[in-house]
Amino acid sequence: MQDNRENQKIPQTTFHCREGDQWVDHNSEELFQNKTVVLFALPGAFTPTCSSSHVPRYNELADQFRANGVDAIYCVSVNDAFVMNAWKEDQQADKIMFLPDGNGDFTEAMGQLVNKAELGFGKRSWRYSMLVRNGIIEKMFIEQDIPGDPFQVSDADTMLNHLNPAAKEETPVTLFARPGCGHCLRAKQLLDEKGLRYEEIQLGRDVNHRGLKAVTGRQTVPQIFINGVHIGGADDLEKELG
Repeated sequence: MQDNRENQKIPQTTFHCREGDQWVDHNSEELFQNKTVVLFALPGAFTPTCSSSHVPRYNELADQFRANGVDAIYCVSVNDAFVMNAWKEDQQADKIMFLPDGNGDFTEAMGQLVNKAELGFGKRSWRYSMLVRNGIIEKMFIEQDIPGDPFQVSDADTMLNHLNPAAKEETPVTLFARPGCGHCLRAKQLLDEKGLRYEEIQLGRDVNHRGLKAVTGRQTVPQIFINGVHIGGADDLEKELG
């Protein structure tokens, strides 16, 4: 069982980050003092669960975390700054600060350093999340020590529910569009007017015409989905939103 450090101070560590072409150090005091922070840690950059679920969901819910008093969201992994920067760019996780713990100093001080030699990983972080207020660890969600890569309690939804059990997830909206499309622009304006955030999937960049037809049954854009239901184009959206 990994260490639970609730009610203890955050370890004093320096993270060696790469910003642009410069090395920039961030220490624990700067990162956690006088802030409410959600930190989640995971075994490695570009690994399956970390990339498909852990990071994307925290990035998705970042605005809701902030609406519930969280000042910053940090992702920690025992990887170097170059790998963490490349992973953040690949994930398009611009609402999360990625902290490289290349030597495992922070992870070891947290009691979460584990040996993954059987996978060729060496020493890595156990998967966990925590809520830190003014440098004091208030709550930790640590995955069980069971075979495989457990991912049951350190997820973003569990943390958000801990912060505010009444927090409601925003209605998911997906917009298939292409640059220069007037009807696509009208659909975006309609969504903005209603305060509906949306994920945009660009034709030609994220999906081709065959993929668009496979998902929507149509070959024209925009195509809009709200809460998993296919609404249609801009005219259909206008009718739906009233």
